[in-house]
Amino acid sequence: MTSLDTTVALSPAYALGKGRGPTKRAAAGLQRIEPVSAARRGPPRWLRRMSGPILLVLAWHLASVTGVLPSEVLAGPSTVIGSAAKLIATGELQDAMLISLGRAMAGLAIGGSIGVALAVVSGLFRVGEDMVDASMQMLRTVPNVALIPLLIIWFGIGEAPKVALISLGTAFPLYLNVYAGIRNVDSTQIEAGRTLGLSRAALIRHVILPGALPNALVGLRYSLGLAWLALVFGEQINATAGIGYLMSTAREFFQTDVIVVCLVVYALLGLAVDFIVRTLERVLLSWRPAFSGT
Repeated sequence: MTSLDTTVALSPAYALGKGRGPTKRAAAGLQRIEPVSAARRGPPRWLRRMSGPILLVLAWHLASVTGVLPSEVLAGPSTVIGSAAKLIATGELQDAMLISLGRAMAGLAIGGSIGVALAVVSGLFRVGEDMVDASMQMLRTVPNVALIPLLIIWFGIGEAPKVALISLGTAFPLYLNVYAGIRNVDSTQIEAGRTLGLSRAALIRHVILPGALPNALVGLRYSLGLAWLALVFGEQINATAGIGYLMSTAREFFQTDVIVVCLVVYALLGLAVDFIVRTLERVLLSWRPAFSGT
């Protein structure tokens, strides 16, 4: 049997068409198979994800309208929306958002770079692990908030202590996750790369670092969450601008509506950057299909 005969014999269309090529009857017998999850009907996922926040706001509105939640304790949604509109009209909210976002991203860039660099050194080399890991495990247990007095003494009361506090908060999650990702790469893949003759640099580039990427993105999401938390504390250090400054000013005048606006802005900024990381995960990890729920 020739190679052409083998190809024809193995062809499903040939078998269905009894040697006469893909006939209409054979094509009609084919059926498209779809995943069970694709066949389900129901509301779209974005609507289901929005249902929780919408119900929470409705409950808040009802409590405010009925007097269960007095305005002195917490302003209602309508008051908060009006205050947000005023802050947007004057430009205060946009300026505060840009300043706070700049602080958070600067701290993340510095702390994340340090954390990833130390994790790579500690994860790839045993000598690096012996010299770095013990110190990092010790320092990560120190509460960052307890370092605020020292940061003020070292850097003053300007922008430096705020960025330094955010850097400290973001360095350790990235270090831990990148280090764990490197050390959890399947050893059989390492051996396969060595068998194929990959150099150490090629092995790191094509096997180890891609294998550690899922953990690194998880660490990035943790770091972003801690960046906003550290930003809240950092902007209490004699801030003259930013969302934290708006909150401090509103606290002095008992403006709960402005405080809620600032909290909502913190939440929305955190949600936005988390969406960016999720998008990066879908793009960078497209080669790694994962379970997405039932």
